[in-house]
Amino acid sequence: MIAIQDVLVSDDIVKKEFVCNLNACKGACCWKGDFGAPVSIQEQKTISKILPNLKPYLSLESNKLLEEKGAFAEYDNGRFTGTSLHDNGACIFMKFDKNGTAQCGIEEAYNKGDVKFKKPISCHLYPIRVTVNKEAGFEAWNYDTWDICSPACSNGEKLQVPLYVFLKNAIVKAKGEDFYNELAAAAEHLQE
Repeated sequence: MIAIQDVLVSDDIVKKEFVCNLNACKGACCWKGDFGAPVSIQEQKTISKILPNLKPYLSLESNKLLEEKGAFAEYDNGRFTGTSLHDNGACIFMKFDKNGTAQCGIEEAYNKGDVKFKKPISCHLYPIRVTVNKEAGFEAWNYDTWDICSPACSNGEKLQVPLYVFLKNAIVKAKGEDFYNELAAAAEHLQE
């Protein structure tokens, strides 16, 4: 583990190589799994406020599920709140494009200028998973190993891009430029 500010970062985040390969995985992290994308309280408020603008970007099934279940659900015995899921595991905000690749309705609305929120930070950071320990006052960042990401691992190895480099923009968005620079310096030190 590497300590950067108030975050314990798994060594895998700086050692593993990773570059998403949507042609191979089709965005399976958005439509497979047991949990929705973790969302903070602030993100829940933001998404709730912009829901009317998001509905045109969602499937009919997702709009129906929004009415029935709402946008969010509790997971892992109430340990965290995430986006609601369809019975098949797909995120409520996901739809498929003409090539069968998952697309985020929130991100599509953002790209079209209809909302100012791009998507939950947990989606930006994936496959980094953040666990917050409020009592101890720190976060733990871990690399979430999942077989659906094996094409991304192969792609990262081929291109020789470490995970933290691939996720630079997401890490900067989550914790700031100084945090990223400290992480990059620690990564370089580990490689020596």
